[in-house]
Amino acid sequence: MENTQPTTETLSLMTLGALPGVGLKTLRTILARYKSATAALEAFARGAEVCACSAENLAEARQWAEAEMAYCEAHAVRILTMADADYPARLRTCDDAPPYLFYRGAANLNAKYVVAVVGTRNITEYGKDLCRHLCRDLADFSPDVLVLSGLAYGVDVHAHRQALAANLPTVGVLAHGLDRLYPSAHRTTAIAMLNKGGLLTEYPRLTVPEKGRFLQRNRIVAGMADVVVVVESGIRGGALATARLARQYERPVYAFPGRASDEMSAGCNALLRDGRAKLITSAEDLLSDWLGVKVKVQEASPATDLFADLTRNEQKLIAVLKQHDCRTLDQLAAEADLAHSVVASLLFDLNMRGFVKTLPGGAYRLVR
Repeated sequence: MENTQPTTETLSLMTLGALPGVGLKTLRTILARYKSATAALEAFARGAEVCACSAENLAEARQWAEAEMAYCEAHAVRILTMADADYPARLRTCDDAPPYLFYRGAANLNAKYVVAVVGTRNITEYGKDLCRHLCRDLADFSPDVLVLSGLAYGVDVHAHRQALAANLPTVGVLAHGLDRLYPSAHRTTAIAMLNKGGLLTEYPRLTVPEKGRFLQRNRIVAGMADVVVVVESGIRGGALATARLARQYERPVYAFPGRASDEMSAGCNALLRDGRAKLITSAEDLLSDWLGVKVKVQEASPATDLFADLTRNEQKLIAVLKQHDCRTLDQLAAEADLAHSVVASLLFDLNMRGFVKTLPGGAYRLVR
């Protein structure tokens, strides 16, 4: 994917955006009047009142833009403007789309299907199961599905991890610059995403994560997507804000239901009750309503032949779990005759691949 936008225009655009008092609305007004950022700055040099800024302001803004572009070039960060063919086409149609984005990664931001998966930071085991089955079944439907989320705790990071496990590209939209990562606990996942997906933000380096920026980034998640899926959400939260933005952008919103007593499903249930989202219980439901496609997804219980590619030690653990409803790490180590450290590592991998489920209290069971 090559950046087709001339460097001069990119520099001019970033310079304009860095001028004091020039926010998104003002920048869009300037671009509408002068047709390009370069033309606007040329008019400014001739004495036109492009904005209420001084020549000194302009020199400082250009210096900042040049430094930012040099940083991006040195760190494999692409600057995507709206005129760039690789700028998210779906987002471009939104009135409040960022004039440029910073992107590092390999995923096609204009994939055939883009699904935003959002939800609470306090994900439950139910939510984890939903993320796993949704990503797995979307991968079975098509390899050209891009899973979009925000790399936050909870549903976000589980959506990214399960997309990676299903070999789907996944992009995290960040609320800070690409010179840092928040939360730092997700660094390993973020690194994996750079190879099979990417990280995207509207914010330049040195921008720190703040509450308002998380709300701002939600509009990018909603605007880039074909559909937004709310996995779990409390009665308040960022996922509901993303769902609201998606409706404003005329993107379909879907939600998984929960029990009336489930605090982390209260937001989803409210969306469904008020007609602000459509109810789904599987990827099959999603694809049927969204695309009119009838697909048969995998059954929740993995068939015996799915264990054929497991290692000998993995098969030992599976054999033990087949004989019992659940087992602790100590029990598995004893019954499979394996070291605790080996069992712990194997269980983590089997959990990520969807073969076993972690239960409250540290027990494990086979996914049935």
